Amino acid sequence: PPGLDGVIRCSQCDVWSQDCPDGEKCAPWANDGGSSWNATKCVPVDPNPKQPGDACVAPQGGVSGVDDCDEGAMCWDVDAETNEGVCVAFCEGSADDPMCAPGSTCAIVNDGVLILCLPSCDPLLQDCPGDDLCLPLGDVFGCVLDASGEMGAYGDPCEYANACDPGLVCLNPEYVPDCMAGGCCSPLCEVTAPNMCPGDGQECIAWYEEGMAPPGYEDVGVCGIPQ
Repeated sequence: PPGLDGVIRCSQCDVWSQDCPDGEKCAPWANDGGSSWNATKCVPVDPNPKQPGDACVAPQGGVSGVDDCDEGAMCWDVDAETNEGVCVAFCEGSADDPMCAPGSTCAIVNDGVLILCLPSCDPLLQDCPGDDLCLPLGDVFGCVLDASGEMGAYGDPCEYANACDPGLVCLNPEYVPDCMAGGCCSPLCEVTAPNMCPGDGQECIAWYEEGMAPPGYEDVGVCGIPQ
């Protein structure tokens, strides 16, 4: 399933300015045949384009860049079997001052290839619609597709941010006891509550540095071994 990562790459067009020729849009895609968006390209805009919130189709798959959403949007949460998803708007403005509609938050991930207005959420409540996960996306939390499948429990290896079960996130191995992979799943926690972390030596570590948490997110933490 599509994943979110943090590797630096070169891109072809600008998703912010949408600088493609008329009739085309700048779309994120996977240029290496993989399952994670890592570049951008100009693709034709569908003659009858769907708007954000509408059902959409990505006929060549979710990371192909080709879909029937309008310019400034992409087909998100694409089902691997049906290639159907929902159109999600790109953030407007700039990376330094991104803007989204009320109730959504700008997620800038995959080294800026993806700039999506995703539903805001509470990571401790996991209050996303459907089966989506409330995950950290850059400096904010937003709702993304659950790509964990049969894996994703505490201590399980994870390659992508959305490869853990609801309420867990993918951490670097030094934070999770006996983690032998590039990352392992560990639960989110409430920093003001008693320590309920499952791992030996783990504590509930505040997600944000002191004074940096957005309003309402001051208590969000993650179970990790203090470094």
